[in-house]
Amino acid sequence: MAEENKVKLLGFWVSPYVRRVELALKLKGIPYEYVEEDLKNKSSLLLKYNPVSKKVPVLVHNGKPLAESLVILEYIDETWKNGPPLLPQDPYKRAQIRFWASFVHQQLFETWLSVLKSDGEVQEKALKEVLEKLSALEEGIKNIFPAGIQIIEHENVGLLDIVMISVFGPYKVHEEVLGLKLIDPEKTPLLFSWLTALLEIPVVKDSLPPHEKLVGLLKFIRHNALNPTSA
Repeated sequence: MAEENKVKLLGFWVSPYVRRVELALKLKGIPYEYVEEDLKNKSSLLLKYNPVSKKVPVLVHNGKPLAESLVILEYIDETWKNGPPLLPQDPYKRAQIRFWASFVHQQLFETWLSVLKSDGEVQEKALKEVLEKLSALEEGIKNIFPAGIQIIEHENVGLLDIVMISVFGPYKVHEEVLGLKLIDPEKTPLLFSWLTALLEIPVVKDSLPPHEKLVGLLKFIRHNALNPTSA
């Protein structure tokens, strides 16, 4: 019976996509086996379970694999009813959450990567785009938090919270590496309050990569992007 409920997660420590799946499993109290992948030398297990994209995360439940983090999060929510529900019951509210989760997952994260990997005018343009998208998110989540940020606890962390934490939870690392302020309490006070409240939850705080290790990796990625011949 235990074998039937076995959960395995193939991942890579720094991946925000993997981090969000791990956080969802921990919030739901789901026991799982974690397998760290070497993405330069992908395991036969990863190639077997995700032959299409050959990427992490891959969640394996009862021997059946699932890829793509947002798909996995919804599967977790639908399969395990214990722990906090990741999506609201109301169809409109659920659609709102999915929209903004996709916005953070695709548009914001990709633009932030452009800031990390560029400098000069290219970086200025990417940074302007990131700040514009953060402002759009600030306005958008006013509909989700009409009364402002209330108390956020383990029991009411949802899918959008998880996605936001996976991308901008380490915002202090981003600011240290780039020398730029992204989450500004004056320009985006709701986002700042939201992240601050989430990071006070022990299981959320523990889901972040080690600060110094992440600083080192992001500096390495930035150096190689700006100096491709030395990579």
